[in-house]
Amino acid sequence: MTQASGTGTGKHSGKSGRRTSGIAAAAVGALSNQLGAASGSLAFPVIGPAGVVAVRQLVAAMILLPLVRPRIRSLTRTQWWPVLLLAVVFGTMNLTLYLAIDRIGLGLAVTLEFCGPLAVALLGSRTRNSAVCALIAGAGVIAITRPQPSTDYLGIGFGLIAACSWAAYILLNRTIGARIPGVQGTATATAVSAILFLPIGAWILITTRPDAFTLLCAVGAGVLASAVPFVADLTALRKIPASLFGTLMSLNPVLAALVGALLFKEGLGGIEWAGIALIVTANTIGLLLPSRTMSVTNRFNKS
Repeated sequence: MTQASGTGTGKHSGKSGRRTSGIAAAAVGALSNQLGAASGSLAFPVIGPAGVVAVRQLVAAMILLPLVRPRIRSLTRTQWWPVLLLAVVFGTMNLTLYLAIDRIGLGLAVTLEFCGPLAVALLGSRTRNSAVCALIAGAGVIAITRPQPSTDYLGIGFGLIAACSWAAYILLNRTIGARIPGVQGTATATAVSAILFLPIGAWILITTRPDAFTLLCAVGAGVLASAVPFVADLTALRKIPASLFGTLMSLNPVLAALVGALLFKEGLGGIEWAGIALIVTANTIGLLLPSRTMSVTNRFNKS
């Protein structure tokens, strides 16, 4: 009896350890993502958001392609078209997010972007509870934007375009996942996106001649916001349920607001924090609703 009890305790301890390490990996990935966005924003004054995105896409492709090793030559026409669309959406998503960060700050931009996966989750659920979540999220968006003469509508618009792009990114990843094994499609789309941004990045780098610090910040965005979260998320998903992983990803807007406040002194008032809390709450509840469209993994697998 003593031996059996000890064996049971050991198994429980092992599961608890895997769960703890999985939660830690998810948290590291989320924090790294926001630190990467912060790193990229430091390069905005010299090379602008477009330059940062170009460098980020190139760095992400250079890291992910050797890790994933996608079989690009074996892709068929039906596999290529969603990959190409994903590449365009991927670039649009990152560019509009960085444009929004440049105008309205890290915390608010990331929170608005998070409305994209929330919308996909709620539309996939199609229940009365999802309608309530949508109302909660809508109240959060209104609290954040607070229409008034001083409101930066262009920055808010960029944030909402990033949200729509993330929603499209999720849906395209669902299609690619059904046609291409593993994450080969996402890695290929990252490479295509890097190629599309290469002429833009080359022109910006030639005309601006950035210093070493600017380049380091832009490269840091690629490593911290793409490579590290990619590895951390895969590690987390092997150790914790997808539903728990998705719930942990809801912390991204809060982490973004905290990073913005600590590193850039972005002052958020009580109304803005309330808006962030409402959107995070709606997203968390939305993740717990039964979905008819896709798993939580695909909602948040953003490389």
